[in-house]
Amino acid sequence: MCPLETAKPKVNTGGSHTIKLRLRDINQLFNSMDPSPFLEKDLDDEAEEFIVGWAREFPRDAPISLHIQLEQWPPEDPREMIQQAVHSHFAHRAELADLEFRALMKQGWTSLIIGLSCLAICLFIIRMLPGGATGTGASVVRESLTIAGWVAMWRPMQIYLYDWWPLRQRTRIYVKLSQMPVEVVPKGKS
Repeated sequence: MCPLETAKPKVNTGGSHTIKLRLRDINQLFNSMDPSPFLEKDLDDEAEEFIVGWAREFPRDAPISLHIQLEQWPPEDPREMIQQAVHSHFAHRAELADLEFRALMKQGWTSLIIGLSCLAICLFIIRMLPGGATGTGASVVRESLTIAGWVAMWRPMQIYLYDWWPLRQRTRIYVKLSQMPVEVVPKGKS
């Protein structure tokens, strides 16, 4: 059973969306295995997954806020600390996603150079084959080299057509979450 209670997000009349979390105590929000200082701790995987999952469901430009209800209110007011920790966590995630995007683009260029070189070599070899060579063997060699050249282009095409945009989308969501208002209230207040 999940120790984290979640409530379905609420859509306000102004088009903004509120993601609600109900927690027993403040420690449920953070990864207990992370030895970092409190403001630098990672969020609990389930809490992060819930927040990010709902953020993806909302329209890209719609404002989002996070409403956290704590059952056990700590002796010191946790509002500012939780807001800073949530913002820091998602800002760090945005940086990591951006680094991943940059690494993918670098890999894309390398793959493109390798793919184009392989394609050019294969096409060059096809041109160098004797033009009068006919038969099954020559046909198989020509077709195999053509296919091999185009298969070498598969990875750069995959990167530049499909792989980059989910990373950009994830970065945008993390940036949005790193700036969202975070409201922390004791149990019984909404």
